[in-house]
Amino acid sequence: MAVKVKIPTPLRRLTGNQSSVSADGDKLSAVIESLDLQFPGTKERMCEANGELRHFVNIYLNGEDVRYLDGLNSAVSEGDEVSIVPAVAGG
Repeated sequence: MAVKVKIPTPLRRLTGNQSSVSADGDKLSAVIESLDLQFPGTKERMCEANGELRHFVNIYLNGEDVRYLDGLNSAVSEGDEVSIVPAVAGG
């Protein structure tokens, strides 16, 4: 099943400057794997070596932070929207 993935500017060089792409999967982890197959290097920029999300990467599923859902095990459905948002810090 396909979901829409919104790509942040820092990752767009991996997607040919596309701001949104389609990826398949029934869980968020599968969607990330699908992204990485289509656009190599995507997963390593979002996930640690152990597979967990990097601390500076926020992912939203239909507007909900996946850290408050089921993380990378969050179920996705056809037509869902996944947004990848890098954390912003400063002072």
